[in-house]
Amino acid sequence: MASGKDTEKDQLAASLNDLFTNVSDMIKGELQGTNNVLELLEKMNVRVGEEYKGFGDVASGLRVFVEQLKSKSSTFDDCIQQLDTIEQQVTEFEAVIAMLDRYVSLLESKMQHVYQISPAALK
Repeated sequence: MASGKDTEKDQLAASLNDLFTNVSDMIKGELQGTNNVLELLEKMNVRVGEEYKGFGDVASGLRVFVEQLKSKSSTFDDCIQQLDTIEQQVTEFEAVIAMLDRYVSLLESKMQHVYQISPAALK
């Protein structure tokens, strides 16, 4: 019976050894999978970092462009203000011209009236 117990112990030891080997392989597989995921994340982070660096360069260029537009815009603002002033002066000038036109028309009608009356009065 001693040999039967030794055989059972050997079988138990072999089974436990297989169990520990399989569990160890499973854990190694899980750790390798996790390691692969972390390597992928690292590569993705590097790639995204490079892309965002490019965005930073674009944003910097846009900032310079916006500053140039602001500079040009202030020049246009001055021109627009001058145009508004000219438009106001033209409107006032048109009003003066309209008054002068009415005055000249009035004088013209008075002159016609005077000339029509004078030759008749002389006869």
